[in-house]
Amino acid sequence: MHVIGIDGHKKTHTLVAVDPLGRRSDEVTVAATPTGHAQAIKWIGQFGQVLLAIEDCRHLTRRFEADLLLAGHEVVRVHTRLMAGARRSARERGKSDPIDAEAVARVALREPGLPRASLAGPARDVKLLADHRRRLVRSRTAAANKLRWFLHEIDPELPVPSRGLRRLCVFDALTEALVGHDGVVAEIARDLVEECRRLTAQINAMEARLRKLVEKLAPSLLEIPGCGVISAAVIIGETAGAARFKSRAAYAHFTGTAPIPVWSSNKVRVRLNRGGNRAINHALHMIAVTQVRRGGEGAEYFARQLARGKTPKEAVRLLRRRVSDRVFRSLLADENAAQSSDLGIRLAA
Repeated sequence: MHVIGIDGHKKTHTLVAVDPLGRRSDEVTVAATPTGHAQAIKWIGQFGQVLLAIEDCRHLTRRFEADLLLAGHEVVRVHTRLMAGARRSARERGKSDPIDAEAVARVALREPGLPRASLAGPARDVKLLADHRRRLVRSRTAAANKLRWFLHEIDPELPVPSRGLRRLCVFDALTEALVGHDGVVAEIARDLVEECRRLTAQINAMEARLRKLVEKLAPSLLEIPGCGVISAAVIIGETAGAARFKSRAAYAHFTGTAPIPVWSSNKVRVRLNRGGNRAINHALHMIAVTQVRRGGEGAEYFARQLARGKTPKEAVRLLRRRVSDRVFRSLLADENAAQSSDLGIRLAA
């Protein structure tokens, strides 16, 4: 069976077919348009049953992936860091679209456990909303920081709570306090207060919308101690389907919670994994830290690791991996329950 590597760009996609031994058979470059996608699918048909491997740049190739999947093809994603090693080991030196596409195909030949692409579903909506909320929070933080300096210039004794520039009652109090102050600084401060108020209303509405989606998609995820709506939304959106991972260990590598072996001879040693999906890794870290602070099973596990001689950082890392395994089981359970429910509805119909 041939493997076809795809190097995607904004205007063109380059496809290179290699045989089971990794030798290049043919190549083609098509436009990144619906017509070009149809041309690529027709070109792929000459090889019969194939495995399509695409560079993991979903902001460039999402539409192409969807067309390939709807055409009945199997598509796997190749991370860019895997391509670098394939290019260095190739006989042809340099970098070009065909070289990159061939590197993608050769990675797919030697790596059997690559994540498989699937059509976008509700998980992508969660990711888009969570990313948009993150941008809104950053904008509010920037506006609040600027507002604090202006408020200090207007009245150094004006009380502003430490985390108050996210509460509507604080905005009302600041609006009243700025009445009677003239000048450009006061004018800009009033505008920043209204901007923070508007952004806070958007953020609150976004959180309410995310809560409904998370409760529908992964209700058992919210049952994990320390896992709130925002952390659950990040996990759901970034995971994009737990069923695409073959095991909890594979999921741990994806989340960056699996340690990296760095040993030789008889002494087994590992080091911290600084790779993986950092958004999920941060969400898992916040869940672990919350469990330690609130007590319960997570805090007891943390205390046992300290008693075994682990440092606090090492104990939190071990707890983070434990949380990753539980999150994986919860996501799988929710996905299986949703599939069973859909199957029951179709059979009843």
